[in-house]
Amino acid sequence: MLSVSGVSKTFHAGTVDERVALTDVSLELDAGDFAVVVGGNGAGKSTFLNLLAGEVESDTGTISVNGRDVTSLPTHRRAEFIARVFQDPSVGTAAALSLEENLAVAALRGQRRTFGRGLTSKQMSHFEARIASFNLGLEKRLKAKASLLSGGQRQALSLLMAVLRRPQLLLLDEHTAALDPRTAEIVMQVTEQVVREQQLTTLMVTHNMQHALDYGNRLIMMSDGQVVGNLTGEAKRRMTMEKLIATFHETAEQEAPQTANI
Repeated sequence: MLSVSGVSKTFHAGTVDERVALTDVSLELDAGDFAVVVGGNGAGKSTFLNLLAGEVESDTGTISVNGRDVTSLPTHRRAEFIARVFQDPSVGTAAALSLEENLAVAALRGQRRTFGRGLTSKQMSHFEARIASFNLGLEKRLKAKASLLSGGQRQALSLLMAVLRRPQLLLLDEHTAALDPRTAEIVMQVTEQVVREQQLTTLMVTHNMQHALDYGNRLIMMSDGQVVGNLTGEAKRRMTMEKLIATFHETAEQEAPQTANI
């Protein structure tokens, strides 16, 4: 479903500010996979998501989604079938619009947008049913401005907006990092519900090691711009917090001499 082959990216190449962000990264996801990506700061996680979304162009390699080569496809074209939820809850929603207006905009993703007509009763019923399934009481606040929501409620709205028109690929960019622990758990439960019900192929970047163990059927470990671990099935289920932390320590020690020479 998602095929990434030999992708590399260097920023400011040939200058004193040259920084290698990704080196020969390859990854295959099957339809319905929920892959969690972990790694330290500078591991290349955000750059990898930006490449998939089209925000950054790779130097080498190819990216295909559902058999379609999207390597050179611009961001706005990829947005027709790739959805993304960001760390900041305010990024994915329009503060001045009501919840129902935000959802109406999301429903038009990939289509020509016009604002000359109001929502139909059928659309309203659909939005209400979808948002009610989150059990956050948001179905009672469809007329309220998004700016009045809490961070967790707004992120749940962002998530629903991202999947309202079922994407072929869902990217979650540390989407619980700005939330308090209790709210982060609620949003993760909503995330798992949405991914499971719609059988979405999902790539989630997180710094939360517990979330990396608790969610998804794939665990991808990145370090120094490379994929250094790719756990599936029983191997992921048997992974413990102690083993995961030990793996990161081992990787960091292996990279230390290289870092010292930069």
